[in-house]
Amino acid sequence: MQLLDQTVDDSVFTTHESEVRSYCRSWPTVFTRARGSYITDQSGREYLDFFAGAGSLNYGHNNPVLKSALLEYIENDGITHGLDMATVAKGKFLEAFHGKILSPRGLDYKVQFPGPTGTNAVESALKLARKVTGRESIISFTNAFHGMTLGSLSVTGNSMKRAGAGIPLVHATPMPFDNYMGGVVEDFSWFERVLDDSGSGLNRPAAVIVETVQGEGGVNVARAEWLRALEELCRRRDILLIVDDVQMGCGRTGKFFSFEEAGIKPDIVTLSKSISGYGLPFALMLMRPELDVWSPGEHNGTFRGNNPAFVTATKTIEHYWSDDALEKDTYAKGDRIAKVFGDISDRFDGVSHRGRGMVQGLVFEDSTAAGKVCAEAFEAGLLAETSGPSDEVVKLLPPLTISTDDLDRGLTILTESTEKVIG
Repeated sequence: MQLLDQTVDDSVFTTHESEVRSYCRSWPTVFTRARGSYITDQSGREYLDFFAGAGSLNYGHNNPVLKSALLEYIENDGITHGLDMATVAKGKFLEAFHGKILSPRGLDYKVQFPGPTGTNAVESALKLARKVTGRESIISFTNAFHGMTLGSLSVTGNSMKRAGAGIPLVHATPMPFDNYMGGVVEDFSWFERVLDDSGSGLNRPAAVIVETVQGEGGVNVARAEWLRALEELCRRRDILLIVDDVQMGCGRTGKFFSFEEAGIKPDIVTLSKSISGYGLPFALMLMRPELDVWSPGEHNGTFRGNNPAFVTATKTIEHYWSDDALEKDTYAKGDRIAKVFGDISDRFDGVSHRGRGMVQGLVFEDSTAAGKVCAEAFEAGLLAETSGPSDEVVKLLPPLTISTDDLDRGLTILTESTEKVIG
């Protein structure tokens, strides 16, 4: 009997797996197969997926175009593990990434493969910024999320996640994200003042790290003018600007990079999640060429050469990013979600919405309501997660390739779930 035709008793997870598991508590079933926008459990029930691997599956589950390229590579004994050795698979990825992604956007970046996950990319970015500038401090923002390793946690806002470090998280200073003060305080006024004040106690920072849309923080969207002002401040003060595009990159907000709409050019960019296209572990750190001051082997990792991920990433770029069709479709679907969320917000007191492209959030003043809505949605066959400091936001991250019919079906489920909870 094939593995996927077998079943397991869900007690194996509660008995043998750590208490740290989280998503499975919201979705109490055992999954076995997935394709496109659907994931199936071992009883045969299908769920429409508005989670997409926390943004790692922008092109859906087991995308047939990418799967075909992957299976052909494996079948022909292509290299799987390559550290930082030169391989054909890596070379083809670099050619495609520079030719179809960076060059058309006027971006001149060197590429570093720091390890397989987003936090690896963030750690390398922070480490490089400190090496280049000779400074220690990093400026981050309220409600930011950048990863779970110690350096990434130091620039993450969530108190529960920070507490898990078990040691002081130092050399990082949080600043208010766009609209954190509700427009009462002028943007960056406090930041600039403490930079100039010799009595402020703020060490001159090496870098600022920012998400253009804070996904885990509650789908908080930075305005384009705010991002441009931040870039200008960093340029004037000789501070490096790092954009963490791990979740919002690869087309999630419409354009390939989420910062393109603001017209800024960060010094350093981190990418992961959907860069492989297939959900395979893969991360990149992009840097302006003059910042590439590493000595050979100064920053490395055993799994930084995931060649099957190079293969699917290259195919993704060739198939989806040779023109602007996917970008336009993402904007259209994002508008569709925003309209439905706007209708829900108009109907119910204490509900609002925000987002960009195909990351959208339904915000509840009663923070307990978001989790209840997601629970109702799960019972109706839809996967959606909560986010925000109090889990007060229903966050949608559907595959960019989802059909309009499936998108509408999922939005109907969410509307009906909201009605049941607060109607």
